[in-house]
Amino acid sequence: MMTDVATRPALHADVVVARGETRIAAAFDVAPGHPLAVIGPNGAGKSSVLAAIAGLVPLESGRVAIGARSVDGLPPERRRIGVLFQDYVLFPHLTVRDNVAFAARMRGSRAAARAAAEPWLERYGLMSLADRLPAQLSGGQAQRVALARALAADPEVLLLDEPMSALDVEVRSDMRVELATHVREFGGATVLVTHSPADAAALADSVLVLEGGRMTQRGTLAELRASPATPYVERMLAASGE
Repeated sequence: MMTDVATRPALHADVVVARGETRIAAAFDVAPGHPLAVIGPNGAGKSSVLAAIAGLVPLESGRVAIGARSVDGLPPERRRIGVLFQDYVLFPHLTVRDNVAFAARMRGSRAAARAAAEPWLERYGLMSLADRLPAQLSGGQAQRVALARALAADPEVLLLDEPMSALDVEVRSDMRVELATHVREFGGATVLVTHSPADAAALADSVLVLEGGRMTQRGTLAELRASPATPYVERMLAASGE
């Protein structure tokens, strides 16, 4: 089922984060239905930007807003932001069903939460795995559980932190296609952190390049290829064949 993007709010992020002696600064808007990939080398500050939007690290300065609603003063659980972490961070002692039901469980009874999880288990092909523990799942299965859990909380914004990095190379291509479908179905403002142009091409409409804690370029991959702003961008696209 496709989401009507007209009903979804945009994300506005203008964040400055301190990481040790390094300051990481990024400012961008993301329209619903038009995912943005934040790409850059290791240590560029990509995940720190995502964590700041989610409220997991404090802002040194700046603002995070979803539509007209400022959320930078809210705790993570009140921001209505879903996060798919790099290693999925499933609760090891909970079954697949109870992992997906976790957000609803915070708002009501266990029975009601489990009932609310059922449509998500079915939608992501997890019904046959519902009683398994995370240790019994493949990487692709764990990714689907983590995504279902994030979306079951009814977020307005979705953040994906290196979603392909924990997967074996041989399944990455198929999972890229599957995840792209789920992101399009979500239809809200989506930000993807990656170091892979292939992930950016499959999952995002535009790219923001972050190097050394600073934005160095933004555009489509075609625009970056036509006019790379830095040696890193040129090397990255040449190495990937993009």
